[in-house]
Amino acid sequence: MYDTACAAGERLAGALGSLAVEGAQSEGELVARLVSEVGGGGGTLADAAVRRGVAEAVRDVGGQHPELDDAMEAASAGGGFAWDILCDLYQVFFADMVGEFLRSVVAEHVKLAVPVLVATDPEGRIADWVAEKLVDLVPNPCEESAEAVELAGAVDTARTVVGAVEDPSSVLPQVAKGLVPKAVGRVLGLIADEVIGEGGAAA
Repeated sequence: MYDTACAAGERLAGALGSLAVEGAQSEGELVARLVSEVGGGGGTLADAAVRRGVAEAVRDVGGQHPELDDAMEAASAGGGFAWDILCDLYQVFFADMVGEFLRSVVAEHVKLAVPVLVATDPEGRIADWVAEKLVDLVPNPCEESAEAVELAGAVDTARTVVGAVEDPSSVLPQVAKGLVPKAVGRVLGLIADEVIGEGGAAA
């Protein structure tokens, strides 16, 4: 799962710049585009979780940002998406991807290892709960760039920050790509901690 998640995260980071410039004219178009560009063509359960996670992330971000509808209308005239929307999409994607992976691959194992969760969650909402918990662990590229502004001391860092201010579409995808290992490590690490912590020692 780790390698699949990292590869998908890097592909998503690469897609952010073009979305900031071009956007998409509908939610369906955005989902189809990201599933194609980020989901890849693999046939494993992890690959399928990536594709479902992309679609779920678009829906979740649409709920968080009502202005996304206006942005998609503007895209028909050549407008792109604001970076706060894209950075939220980046964060939510990793959480939803892991949630979908749990739903399709790990859920039954979690129920076997942690039977108390079945009693408290008979409708199988464990994956949704985990996804919600994970979002805040994923680093936000926009916030990371803002923190760099405050902490910039090295010349290279300062140049990167200046570049992000002048042309975020050229720099923030690089920031997002650099954060992928951290994002994947955090979300997958928490899953291991939750299962081991609730179910006892790891096998």
